[in-house]
Amino acid sequence: MSFGGPANPYQPPGPPAGGPYPPPPVTGPYVPPQPGPAPYGYPQPQPYPHPYPHPHPYPHPYPPQPHPAPGPGGLRGGEWPSLRQLLRQGRSNTSGCVWLVLLAPCTWFAFLPLVVGYSFARSARNRAHRLFPRHGHRAVDDRHVTRVQKVRAWTAAAMSLLLLGVYGKPEDVAEAQEQYMMRLAVTPPLLLLSAPVVIAVLFRWASAERRSAMRAGVRAALRSAGWYVGAVTALPLLGGAIILLGRNRSPSAGASEPAPWLILAAALPLVWLLFFIGFATGPAIRTGFNTSSVHAALPALLTGTLVWEFAVISLVAGGLPPGPPVIQALAVLGGPASVTAVVWWEIRRLRTLYGVTLRA
Repeated sequence: MSFGGPANPYQPPGPPAGGPYPPPPVTGPYVPPQPGPAPYGYPQPQPYPHPYPHPHPYPHPYPPQPHPAPGPGGLRGGEWPSLRQLLRQGRSNTSGCVWLVLLAPCTWFAFLPLVVGYSFARSARNRAHRLFPRHGHRAVDDRHVTRVQKVRAWTAAAMSLLLLGVYGKPEDVAEAQEQYMMRLAVTPPLLLLSAPVVIAVLFRWASAERRSAMRAGVRAALRSAGWYVGAVTALPLLGGAIILLGRNRSPSAGASEPAPWLILAAALPLVWLLFFIGFATGPAIRTGFNTSSVHAALPALLTGTLVWEFAVISLVAGGLPPGPPVIQALAVLGGPASVTAVVWWEIRRLRTLYGVTLRA
């Protein structure tokens, strides 16, 4: 038996006429088999053959697992668990003595309102976040713009506190708190009045093709605004109805009189509306009643418009801030001017980076 020369049975075939030897084929375990006949006269084995192949070519190694219901610490963000999930989760973490106390008839006056209140709060929160998504205030998610807005907001808050600390008096601090509460109360109606004007200006600037695309967003914004306005309008109506029913009820009325049931029938939707307005006001203001679906630059334009309106309202209602005249002028004009600068920078980035123009 020879191991070299022409009688070597493992020697590859000779080179072609006048050419070098061909490169050896790559037969690693992670390389697919090469097409064509095998160079050594026998087929190449497949790497790591499996006797029972999986019906799918690339099966997922871990099957999807159901997400556990969030606990009380996760109620702030995400979806709230249902009452059944909450009780099921609490049953495994609560001792039998505690459940005995909770289910005792003497504690139903506190346990049942908590259960009903949680159900109403969850329903109102789901409806509010469905109408006004928490992260739907911008059509284009630009982290640089968000970072600059946060820095400007914290800088304005720090300058306001510094101004009150240096030149302010106790009555100025109370007046600043009153102006803050006034802004919270005035912002929704002021936004509802300003948004149609800004949208009308954008419709004036936009082309005919763009107007047809903006109308669908306007209908969605009107639908969400109608929900909010209807809730705010129904709140005092239900409260007045409860007061009138309570006054008209005679002291000697029995349990068969329909007035207590009418009061309860009006109180339940009143509680739901209170939860809905509480959960919907913040997202509605941030999203501008979903005006970002109308035009990507509309939230920025609304912000620039509202900040000057707030400056005029604060100047008329509360007067000038404390301090020398130069400080007063800077305090009155600095905030709106800085917000306007950030707004126009955002609109410029929308035009240069994302192709969003006002005169589309």
